[in-house]
Amino acid sequence: MWVTSACALWHSLPLLKQVVLSINAAVYVGETYLLLRQRRKAAIPVPVPAEVAALSKPEEIAQSRRYTQAKLAFALFTGFYDMVQTTAIILLDVLPWLWQCSAHVLARAGYDAAVSPILQSCVFITLYSLGSTVLSQPTSLYNTFVIEERFGFNKQTLGLYIKDLVKSTLVTSAIGLPIAAAFIKIIAWAGDNFPLYVWAFIACVQVVMITLYPIYIAPLFNTFTPLEDGELKSALRALADRVRFPLTKMFVIDGSTRSGHSNAYFTGLFREKRIVIFDTLIAQNSVREICAVGAHEMGHWAHSHIVQSLLISQVHLLAVFYGFRLAIHYGPLYTAFGFHGPDRPILIGFLLFGMLNTPIDTLVTFMMNVRSRHNEFQADRYAVDLGYAADLKTALTKLHVKNLGNLNPDAWYSAWHYSHPPLVERLRAMDRDAASKKKE
Repeated sequence: MWVTSACALWHSLPLLKQVVLSINAAVYVGETYLLLRQRRKAAIPVPVPAEVAALSKPEEIAQSRRYTQAKLAFALFTGFYDMVQTTAIILLDVLPWLWQCSAHVLARAGYDAAVSPILQSCVFITLYSLGSTVLSQPTSLYNTFVIEERFGFNKQTLGLYIKDLVKSTLVTSAIGLPIAAAFIKIIAWAGDNFPLYVWAFIACVQVVMITLYPIYIAPLFNTFTPLEDGELKSALRALADRVRFPLTKMFVIDGSTRSGHSNAYFTGLFREKRIVIFDTLIAQNSVREICAVGAHEMGHWAHSHIVQSLLISQVHLLAVFYGFRLAIHYGPLYTAFGFHGPDRPILIGFLLFGMLNTPIDTLVTFMMNVRSRHNEFQADRYAVDLGYAADLKTALTKLHVKNLGNLNPDAWYSAWHYSHPPLVERLRAMDRDAASKKKE
């Protein structure tokens, strides 16, 4: 009986709604298949690679397997949970309902939505974001206070979690709503010529955000303490001078207040480069090992990986806007999802186009991951050429083991999802690079 009802419901849906639901289902099935492959691979006990065994304890390896299995089981659940949400939003016409709610909110505030489409769009974004935040909290709380807590990574209190959530919501609204308003205004003003104008605007916003985020926004959530004078600071400064890396500041971030995970990175697009080191990384590694990680990060700079990624993202963004131009005035796209009035809200059109564009975005993400893995090998090779082969291998292994990383990933899963190559592949590549360097 339910099969007959489901078929009848399916055939009653507009074609474009069927297309979007089919796309979502296909992506879900594909992701679930990869997760099951990864979970099956993680359940198989395998010998610890020699490169890792010397720097790890048996209990750490066992804990890594348990952590991987727990995260994969959770990912299977969240994938299903997200799929149900998306399907419900489409079938129940939640988007047009929220659009009407935003009009009612404006009416109560004394505004006419018909003459304030930008204001209505901002209210819609606020309502949609609040709903998404509420729906995401059960899985977010479980991940933080159950899984991460169980494996010793979570350092947050519930109070700090709520404080961060409120701050991130306010910051996102304060920045995102004006950007969204300008986005809509530019499209309405430029007409069919909007792709170039909107692209130029968003590109400028990205450059500004990359520049300002580490200075003004990141400190709202973490404490950045200047690295104290000493052996580590002197060694990093000497390394930067050696390769002419324009290092201006070095900070230690209090990552341990929220998580036991560790990392290091650099920020800055132009001549203002900052190195940020997690306090957990300093506690776990020697000066030489941290310098090796720094050399790897400088390798990304030396090969212009950040600039290249930014340029590629701009090409993708421009293509998206030109694609949106083909759909923005297509009436059936709006009516298929419950927007039957004469108005075709720009924001709604962009959201609906994004649903149809999911396959292309998914493919672009995969290609960016492939490129990212290539860049990681290249940055590793840069550190090896500077004489940090042994130290980088040790640092990466410690980082992987302490973070309970998966030592035995499925080839398909890692190829599709990983932005960094699996640890063993990186270690063996560095061995080959070091051997080649000795022969030169």
